[in-house]
Amino acid sequence: MVTTKEVSLPRDCTFSPTDWQALAPFWYPVAFSHEVTATKPYGARLLDERLVIYRVADGSLVVAKDLCLHRGAPLSLGWVEGDRLVCPYHGVQYDRQGKCVCIPAQPEATIPARLKLKTFPVIERYGLVWTRLIDNGEVHLPEMSEWDDPDYLQVLPNAVELNAAAGRQVEGFLDVSHFAFIHAKSFGEQDNPEVPDYAIEQTANGFRADYISTVSNYAHGMKHLAPPDFLWRRLFELYLPFTAKLTVFFPHGKLHVMNAASPISARKTRVFVPICRNFDKDAPLQDTLDFNHQVFAEDKDIVEEQWPEDLPMNLADEVHIAGDKSSITFRKRLAALGLGRSYTA
Repeated sequence: MVTTKEVSLPRDCTFSPTDWQALAPFWYPVAFSHEVTATKPYGARLLDERLVIYRVADGSLVVAKDLCLHRGAPLSLGWVEGDRLVCPYHGVQYDRQGKCVCIPAQPEATIPARLKLKTFPVIERYGLVWTRLIDNGEVHLPEMSEWDDPDYLQVLPNAVELNAAAGRQVEGFLDVSHFAFIHAKSFGEQDNPEVPDYAIEQTANGFRADYISTVSNYAHGMKHLAPPDFLWRRLFELYLPFTAKLTVFFPHGKLHVMNAASPISARKTRVFVPICRNFDKDAPLQDTLDFNHQVFAEDKDIVEEQWPEDLPMNLADEVHIAGDKSSITFRKRLAALGLGRSYTA
């Protein structure tokens, strides 16, 4: 596994060296579990690092740098054979520890010790494959215990692709003052834009924002399902740096939405959105998928247009209002990780 002492920045890295090293120890999802099979390796990118992911016969996963050290071919273009990852260029084979175990052109020759892949830690959770680029043993995976709770229905929508910084996207997910404007067509209420005060609680891995308002979370056309004067509680839990879980307290149960933003590069993000609910479990799943897609598409349209593109770490660079408590806290916690004022170089 890669540790801090072994770190080298990816080729053409879009992050400053200090920002990259601050972000690399955290867990990020890089693929859906169903995308990674026992026959075909899967190519992904995280923090500009090219990764290859593959599954061995016992179902476990391997994540490695997507580079054959023989002649630089992407291993994600190869295949898996007998738990070995095979390079498509010369058939060089690697075992699950990343060690080269066969060179077909010279089967009897001693294999150079340097012919070994750089591998990374991997965890499979919530229908997703998670990895981290620096293994310092200090960071916990974001929590969503409801994914394994039989009382909940689990839904896994398609990922959301954005040409935007992960920090901007996550801040938008945490924001509570844009409902009446950006989400006016899905669930926002244009005649109800006011943001009541809400509490922020710092945690070891981020913070919690407990927001209560009269803005219904039902889609338009279904608002009547909530009792009159029902108070909607939305609990946001931020896991540094770029994963947030939203729990919406409905009249008859809870909805949990995880926003796991995976920074492909400094200004390109793939967002994974596992969803769980313990009510309306017999309702058509397509309705949930369609509503989720609409809400995230509305956010995508504005987030991709924000400027500066990178999330400002210097609070004085933008003007804040009282309803921005979550985003202000978010920026302060990111800055405390060591991220630069401009976020990237």
